[in-house]
Amino acid sequence: MNQLPHGANVLLVRTDFSSDAAWERLDAVLASPNEDGFLAHVEPVDDRRFTGMTPQEAIGLLPADYEHPLLVLADGEAMASEEMPLLVMDLWEVRGRSIRVIATELWGIENNLSISNMYFEEFAESVDEDGVFRTF
Repeated sequence: MNQLPHGANVLLVRTDFSSDAAWERLDAVLASPNEDGFLAHVEPVDDRRFTGMTPQEAIGLLPADYEHPLLVLADGEAMASEEMPLLVMDLWEVRGRSIRVIATELWGIENNLSISNMYFEEFAESVDEDGVFRTF
């Protein structure tokens, strides 16, 4: 596999290509600000070379100068659900630790971690019983 690109924003890597409609729906959700005008600042990576890539493989393919606090995967589980529970991986506190977050709430994790306003642990402690962060 090739190295992931260097992005100005957090990378959102598509690893599931079973539904272009689901990917387009995800893109539309992430492009829509929440009620307070917040958006997740992510850079989509839509490249079939990354089909089926595991979380550990993804971390291993990050450029050496990737400075963002997290990496996000749009995997099969995310693409198959209406809530689109994206896999979010911590890169600063406990490298590789992950939780799922519904697409409409990705902005909260990305915004707060990118400005060091919160810790990944705070989100990890607030996941629902199914391991998905929906809100505080």
